[in-house]
Amino acid sequence: MSESIRILYYVLWIANPVLEIGIASLMLSRGLHRKFKFFFGYLLNQIISFAIVFTAYRHSYASAFYFYWACNAIGVAFGFGVIHEVFVDVFRSFHTLRDLGTVLFKWAGLVMLLVAGVVSVSTNSTDTAPWMQAIITAQRSVRFVQVGMVLLLLVFSQYLGLSRRQHSFGIALGFGSFAVIELALISSLVGNHVGNPWMSMVNMAAYNASLIVWLGYVAVKSPARDVSASLFQSQRWEQSLSDIHHPLPPDSLIPMFEGMVDRALSRTQPEVPVVADAGSNSNAMGAAAAGGGGNLRLASVRATSKT
Repeated sequence: MSESIRILYYVLWIANPVLEIGIASLMLSRGLHRKFKFFFGYLLNQIISFAIVFTAYRHSYASAFYFYWACNAIGVAFGFGVIHEVFVDVFRSFHTLRDLGTVLFKWAGLVMLLVAGVVSVSTNSTDTAPWMQAIITAQRSVRFVQVGMVLLLLVFSQYLGLSRRQHSFGIALGFGSFAVIELALISSLVGNHVGNPWMSMVNMAAYNASLIVWLGYVAVKSPARDVSASLFQSQRWEQSLSDIHHPLPPDSLIPMFEGMVDRALSRTQPEVPVVADAGSNSNAMGAAAAGGGGNLRLASVRATSKT
C-alpha cells in the first residue's frame, strides 16, 4: 500500500467517529436519543469501538483484531435493534400491525441466530474461524433486512402517511444504502473483481456517506405525521387484522327470542286506534287493560306520546 493510499485510508477511517460524534451531539440537543435509543446506542458503540480498535492497532495488531470482531458483534445486535425501532416508529399509528411486526421481528432474530450457528458449524474454511463466520453471517442477514426495510418504506410510505423527510425514513435510508454497497462489495470480493484494500476504502466511503445522510436528517426538524390523510387501505389492514385477533362475541339467544316474541305479538294483536281527544285516550287504555298486558303497554305509550 502506497503512502497516499495509506493517508486516504486513515482519513476515511478517522472521519467515521467525527461524523458520529456530531450526530450523537445533535440527537442529545434535540432529545432524539430518547426516541431512537437503539440508534443512539449504535452510534455510541461505533465511537467506542473506534477508540478501542484504533488505540490497539497502534500497539498490537492481534489485540486490535479481536477487539474489532467483538465490537462488530455488538454492532450487529444494535443494527437489528435499530431496524425494529424504525419499524415501531413507522407503524406507531397502527397498533395491531405494529404488534404483529414485533412478533415477526423476534422470530426473524431467532432464525438469524440459528442460521449463523449452522453456517459457522458447517463451514470448513481454514482462513476463517467458526465464530468469525457466525458474526459475518449475522451481519449479512442484518444487511438484507435493512435493504428490505428501505424498500418497504419506499413502496408503502404513501399508505402509512410517512413523509420522506422524517427521521425514521432517514435512518432506514442510511442503513439501506450502505447495506446495498457493502453486499455488492462482498459479491465482488468473492468473484475476485476487487481487491481487499480498495474494498475497505470504498466501504468506509459508503459508510461516511450514510453518516452524512443521518447528520442531515438529524439537523433538520422532522415534519409531523399527516393524520388527516385518508389512509383507507392501511386502515382496512388494521381493522381486518384486529378482527382476526379480537373477534366479535356471538349474539346472545335471549335478546333474539325476545325480539321474535315482540314481533309476533305486534302482528297478532290488533292496533288500538288513537283519537285526538283525552276521553278517547282513556277509553282506549281501558279497552287495552281488558285485552291484555302487552296491549296495555302499547296503548299507554301511545297515549303518553299523544298527550
